Amino acid sequence: MELKPVLQIDGLDFQFATRALFTQFALQLEAGITWLRGANGAGKTTLLKLAGGALAPLAGSIRLDGVDSAAAALAYRLQSFYCGGDLPQLPWLTVREVLDLHAALYPALDKALLNRQLDAMLLMPALAQGITTLSLGQHKKLQLALGLALPVRLLLIDEPFNGLDAAALAHLRGELAQPQRLARQCILLTSHIDPGVPLARTVQL
Repeated sequence: MELKPVLQIDGLDFQFATRALFTQFALQLEAGITWLRGANGAGKTTLLKLAGGALAPLAGSIRLDGVDSAAAALAYRLQSFYCGGDLPQLPWLTVREVLDLHAALYPALDKALLNRQLDAMLLMPALAQGITTLSLGQHKKLQLALGLALPVRLLLIDEPFNGLDAAALAHLRGELAQPQRLARQCILLTSHIDPGVPLARTVQL
């Protein structure tokens, strides 16, 4: 039986000021993990941001379970999460307040599950700290903890294995390998190394 695509990208056009990056690009992904590969500058991060709704295509459509990212932007964003390690744009907040903000944006979030993810990433002692006091590694762990806990259909993870300590790396790989997660989530990740997790497919840009 043919699986129905979770993420469907059709006729995608996107360009920066100096060059076109995607022209009539198409991609269909089912549940499970897709490893997005490509050289630096090939457009991996840009594609994740387009699929997460952080960037808008010049043409074409991006649909998640049939929900169009342009026509129903809020419904689309509630079912997707981009984990890119970017520093937050709200420097006056504490770590706990950043988490509370995401809990408000994603009301179906299981806070007990989030706490377990934070504990596994050794972030519980940092909840009262200002978000800008975290190291780059802690920022990555915070986004990964959120991404692993959020009840989204589409999880987009940019270079998740860079800079993690051994314990966090083992935890992340264990979470991504869970059969229940693989059955319900479409996970698109970039990595310059073999992810070491069960893959549904590999896409080369």
